[in-house]
Amino acid sequence: MRIIIMDDEQSLRYTLSEIFTFAGWDPVAYPNGRAGIKGFLSHGADIILVDYHMPEMDGLETVRLIREKDQQIPILVLTVDERQEIADRFLDAGATDFALKPVKAPDLIARVQLHMRLLDMTKAVQAPPKMQYEVFVTKGISKSTLSYIERYLTDCQQPTTVEQIAKELSLAVPTVYRYLTYLVQNGKVQSIPSYQKIGRPKNRYCWI
Repeated sequence: MRIIIMDDEQSLRYTLSEIFTFAGWDPVAYPNGRAGIKGFLSHGADIILVDYHMPEMDGLETVRLIREKDQQIPILVLTVDERQEIADRFLDAGATDFALKPVKAPDLIARVQLHMRLLDMTKAVQAPPKMQYEVFVTKGISKSTLSYIERYLTDCQQPTTVEQIAKELSLAVPTVYRYLTYLVQNGKVQSIPSYQKIGRPKNRYCWI
């Protein structure tokens, strides 16, 4: 499996390359989005990792340009920023998921394996060649990830939190929150406030 890494930090490019090589994959690293996109268009890839803050072209613009060229390839964003508004901007641009810095090898490997399985599932049920295949249900919501979360919720015996779902499915919390919001808005999932002794209520979610 060929993995493209786009990050302006040399030490992180080296670390990620070592992690992926250890996992038996073929990593190729680039110092910025512009060089990474050129490499992707020339040689292809199975999955792409994009840093948020990069010179010349930031992560958001990089994700948008990649998605214009390829609607299916998984794009994982590397970031230290956990704010939901940042996650929403990346998901709107076409990102698939997030890997938080500092990077932890087991978590990153699990995320890559997950998204390759989801992509394989998507390809297995792909429409006939003459039909245009829609990878995204709507902007920022991919069919494969949505189906993955839906199946988990339908199997749950009791309401569960965003954090629990993220942990069980090896997805980032902002990603799970985005999909749960979509499911609640479409009447498939119910949001139930769970009042704690201290602090704000933490919502739990269940399939309707």
